[in-house]
Amino acid sequence: MMLSADRTVEVLRAAGEPSRLRILALLAREELAVLEICKVLDQSQPRVSRHLRLLAEAGLVERFPDGAWVFYRSAAPGHARSLADQVLAGLDPADAALTRDAERLEAVRAERRNAADHYFARNAATWDEIRSLHVAEAEVEAAILRAAGPGPFQRLVDLGTGSGRMLTLLGERSKSCIGLDLSQQMLNVARARVEAAGLKQVELRHGDIFSTRLPDGCADLVVVHQVLHYLGDPAAAVREAGRLIGASGRLVIVDFAPHSLEVLREQHQHRRLGFAAAEMKRWLVSAGLPQVDLETLPPDRTGGLTVCVWTAQRSPA
Repeated sequence: MMLSADRTVEVLRAAGEPSRLRILALLAREELAVLEICKVLDQSQPRVSRHLRLLAEAGLVERFPDGAWVFYRSAAPGHARSLADQVLAGLDPADAALTRDAERLEAVRAERRNAADHYFARNAATWDEIRSLHVAEAEVEAAILRAAGPGPFQRLVDLGTGSGRMLTLLGERSKSCIGLDLSQQMLNVARARVEAAGLKQVELRHGDIFSTRLPDGCADLVVVHQVLHYLGDPAAAVREAGRLIGASGRLVIVDFAPHSLEVLREQHQHRRLGFAAAEMKRWLVSAGLPQVDLETLPPDRTGGLTVCVWTAQRSPA
């Protein structure tokens, strides 16, 4: 349904204020927590929260709580979002305020990266032990093997390979494997593990999950294992993973269902406390992978975490 004249005025009025326009420009880049927006705009939380409320009421942004934090992102595609996108497209990229916001956003991202790097460096050698907060790893890995299928795979791509466990788990089914990670410490752990397993077909690269620089459709299996909850823009990572999937390939994502263990955010650098099934399916469909299956693995102890294994394909197997 097209926007009425009154609705169009409402949307333009919400966007037509300098701070709110700056917020829209920021959220067009990635989803952000309220306090991160405050840092970028150098404004108080009450003031920023008011701007966000007005934008949400106008249908220009979406609010979603995640544990004790609240995140915002651009609204889903629609007429209001299209109108806002047209306004943003007309902005001068050299505008002083927008340029300053982009620089401050990069500083926020750098803080995230530094915190994550320090955490990974401290915990690289015991990475698998940290993952013991959920159902037994053997059960999770059995579900991953079911989701991946018997193979053989021409090319496996493991995004955010960490300790390299997915490479050793699935490597024997794959003729060629690539593991990407931004942490050199984790790559060192993965390299030792891959060598010990005798997997000669594995290539480990320092690489960005958001921009892998791999060709479209180059893989028949892509795995994203316990990575998305660390990311500032998990939807973008899903899109990039989907881009790599060939016509008959599949994407396997392993992560947590929504939970409330704030300690993971406070002590272990988790940015998101799990992902709802509907949210993940929406991302996968948008990435061109409409065939989505989900297996959930409940924890084997009270207060543990439910692990979700999503399998997505372009068409039915």
